[in-house]
Amino acid sequence: MNTMTLWHISGWEFAALAFAALLVGFSKTAVSGANTVSLAVFAAVLPARASTGVLLPVLIVGDVLAVLTYRRHAHWPTLWRLFPAVAAGVVAGTLFLVWADDAVVRTSIGAILLLMAGVTLWRRRTAEAGEEPDSVGTRSGRAKARSYGVLGGFTTMVANAGGPVMSMYLLSAGFRKLGFLGTSAFFFLIVNVSKVPFSAGLGLIDGSSLLLDAALALFVVPGAFIGKWAVSRINQRLFEQLVIAATIVGGLQLLLR
Repeated sequence: MNTMTLWHISGWEFAALAFAALLVGFSKTAVSGANTVSLAVFAAVLPARASTGVLLPVLIVGDVLAVLTYRRHAHWPTLWRLFPAVAAGVVAGTLFLVWADDAVVRTSIGAILLLMAGVTLWRRRTAEAGEEPDSVGTRSGRAKARSYGVLGGFTTMVANAGGPVMSMYLLSAGFRKLGFLGTSAFFFLIVNVSKVPFSAGLGLIDGSSLLLDAALALFVVPGAFIGKWAVSRINQRLFEQLVIAATIVGGLQLLLR
């Protein structure tokens, strides 16, 4: 890993990373998927592969804050259905990182995000209104959970970009705002913590990156509070539109960068 410490980046670069960390906090408690912008900022300031290791602990801080905020709203049956497929995706993503270069990673993840956004928009136009989260227990729901789970595990491992994929799944399963945020909070806390040994083994996390993380974590907290304040002022329709828009923007950023 190309080590990055507080003394190896300029003031403007640190300011950009701090803004991205604040946006992580906001996305975890308000508009999931918006942290794809943070992913792009980290990859622009730091070496692309190294940026995933620096970003991961920042995301975990945001996950902890989101769990503390929305812990009562998680839908655990959905989580248990997702985890086996996600584990397979994380392993596949680890193997992919062994040989894939930055260009291949960016193109692959960007294409997946845009595909998921397109599928979700299509399904929302054709599905019946009022679908409940329990619909994930049907045969088609279980198949959807497996496919999204593998994609979510893969994308979160190779680029910390699992948020938009899982956002598309939770929206397509009919989750309302608080259920969406509570379920995704626990999902990403568990998944991101489980990724730490893999990232450390690949050399993406070391003492220098953790020092930078310690400074950036300070900016996640106010972002989370801003998100908590904002989410109560966003209606369900606008919330869903913002999530889908953030996913499309994130996919385009990865493809065009």
